[in-house]
Amino acid sequence: MARKKFSAEFKAQVALEFLKGELTLAELSSKYEVHPTQLKEWKDTLKAQAKTLFSKKEKTEDSNNGYVEALERKAGQLTIEIDFLKKNLTKYQQ
Repeated sequence: MARKKFSAEFKAQVALEFLKGELTLAELSSKYEVHPTQLKEWKDTLKAQAKTLFSKKEKTEDSNNGYVEALERKAGQLTIEIDFLKKNLTKYQQ
């Protein structure tokens, strides 16, 4: 029997519904045809990662800064190489 694949959106929706507590674990499991253990894992994952959801902007800015710095280093390196080639090309053209 093949394992079911669930989208992240589906997992989040079900985990949020589980957190609301309007339906029991057995009812949710039956409604969405997902094993109760899997539902508990999704809920635990949601609770654990909820703490970092609002700090993603900071992480994105940090990763962008690293990317920009790498691009600036590369641009500097290419500028030096171009200057070197221009200088040496003029020697061979004369």
